[in-house]
Amino acid sequence: MIRGILIGVLSMGVAGTAYWGYQEHQEKNAILLNSENNYQRAFHDLSYQMDLLHDKIGTTLAMNSRNSLSPSLAEVWRITSQAHGDVGQLPLTLLPFNKTEDFLAKIGNFSYRTAIRDLDKTPLSNQEYQGLKVLYKQSGDIQNELRNVQHMVLKNNLRWMDVELALASGKEMTDNTIIDGFKTVENTVSGYDETNFGPTFANLQKKDENYNKVQGKVITSQDAVNIAKKYIRFDGNPKVKVTENGKGSDYGFYSISLENKQTGQEASMDITKKGGHPIWFINQHDVKKQVISLNDASKRAIAFLKGAGYTNLELFESTQYDNIGVFNFVTNINNIRVYTESIKVKVALDNGNINGFSAEEYLKSHHYRTMQAPKISVEQARKKINPNFKVMENRQAIILNDLNQEVLCYEFLGTIGEDTYRIFINAENGIEEKVQKLKNAEATYQDVL
Repeated sequence: MIRGILIGVLSMGVAGTAYWGYQEHQEKNAILLNSENNYQRAFHDLSYQMDLLHDKIGTTLAMNSRNSLSPSLAEVWRITSQAHGDVGQLPLTLLPFNKTEDFLAKIGNFSYRTAIRDLDKTPLSNQEYQGLKVLYKQSGDIQNELRNVQHMVLKNNLRWMDVELALASGKEMTDNTIIDGFKTVENTVSGYDETNFGPTFANLQKKDENYNKVQGKVITSQDAVNIAKKYIRFDGNPKVKVTENGKGSDYGFYSISLENKQTGQEASMDITKKGGHPIWFINQHDVKKQVISLNDASKRAIAFLKGAGYTNLELFESTQYDNIGVFNFVTNINNIRVYTESIKVKVALDNGNINGFSAEEYLKSHHYRTMQAPKISVEQARKKINPNFKVMENRQAIILNDLNQEVLCYEFLGTIGEDTYRIFINAENGIEEKVQKLKNAEATYQDVL
């Protein structure tokens, strides 16, 4: 009797387990099918967008009037944006595809900047026209390679989930038609000569990320340790670890780690080999209670920068996060703010110590400039602003525009309704370079749990 009951219970258990396993299998298959469908859609959309892009660039080459050119170039920009989005939805994170993405970005940036400019005053130059012809040919090459991949996918009923599994497991070197096809696309784009784009594609030039403007003699690792100790003032003889940048880095720097043997507190810093300039540092410190005000903390940040040898800096933004004060400084030359040269300082609001520091933007941009006089007056610049904008203050400023070029602007700070904005008008031609909406005070909510 008991044996029969046990057999019955075990049978029900086995049946229940089998049913549960079947349900799990079905759900897993449903998820995989959904992912596969999304990948297939993104891939075929990408192929379609490249077809459209090639045709639209070809159509643009045949146009002459501004009324036709501007909308056509805007359409080129829209198509490249969609193609970029489709690439981002494919499982290619582990597969180098950056050259193709850069190519799409170049077309998008050029078409956007050209579409919004006044083509009656500044029509397409012969060099730009030649550049478009190059883009037309290259987009055709990518189109053909993607069509080959698409043909193989449809012919052999290939699955994108196999691509994701191959990339995740590191087995992409094995025979995989889709991966091989995309590598061919990437190699095709890599073969393009950058100089074919010419100076008209200056907006596509990358910002200097290698601290090429840094001055000074090359320092040793011991020099770097001494500099780190000067900034991070631990008591006693801290434990020090120095790491030199690897061969893959484009610029030389030392990474310094310090540990206070008495308290266990840790700090880290990166220092350029050339000149021994601190790029950033973090001093790990748990700030539990605020003792000093944000204003007092700003004075400590200013004193710290002066002691470190930084001059001509102006505090233009301060924020408090929990018990940390964050202060943003920019260079000020003859009352002109240079926003490209910024330094951030974090101050602990319990003891006023410097908790963090970042001079990356400053080191990448700091150099001697010959300040040019503006070609339009502040009154002329003000007329370019939305009439509903209430100006509170104005000044001159240097910013980096969409072409990665420094431009002198009139900066207007003001409001529309309850929102505050910062608007930059080019001081040479009156173009509205940038509009920034400043953050409003965050709303506070009562706990509801």
